[in-house]
Amino acid sequence: MIENYLELPPTMVNVMREVLDKPSELELKQIRAQVTYQYGRDAERILETNNVRILKSGKTGRLKHIYINGKLIFSLRATDGFLIFSLEGAKLFLEKVPPPTARVVVMPEVAPFIAEGRNLFSKHVLQADKNIRPFEEVIVVTPEDTLVAIGKAILTGWEMTSFKRGIAVKIRKGIRG
Repeated sequence: MIENYLELPPTMVNVMREVLDKPSELELKQIRAQVTYQYGRDAERILETNNVRILKSGKTGRLKHIYINGKLIFSLRATDGFLIFSLEGAKLFLEKVPPPTARVVVMPEVAPFIAEGRNLFSKHVLQADKNIRPFEEVIVVTPEDTLVAIGKAILTGWEMTSFKRGIAVKIRKGIRG
């Protein structure tokens, strides 16, 4: 998976530009609908730019990755078609979408461990978006809304703040990991 195709050598960039397509109006509507379904109306702000590119599977023609301004923002989870944040996508989300949407706030003392890719336990959660459902993609942040990691929720937002035992978020990638 290529995080930023603009950092590739010029010959590879030309190859990537041939593979990366500008989405059709229908594809853009589908992407907007998926973003809205998963993260709410405010999340559509991520797609306000005209520089959206998509990468499709060579065999099936299905959407695999979404790039904005040359950076990977989302990948599609093959099992259910849900959007998965990249770290760049999470940064963009934090800029464009107000808290608490899709956020899990952790204690500052455990943030370095989570940033290395360790799982987040319920007892270390300070706040969580009450609309989070199990298996949704979430962004783990500090109380100052600074990105720590991205991962998959195991519990609901309410359960994350109520429970004192068990994994709340399986970390997919930390900012240092």
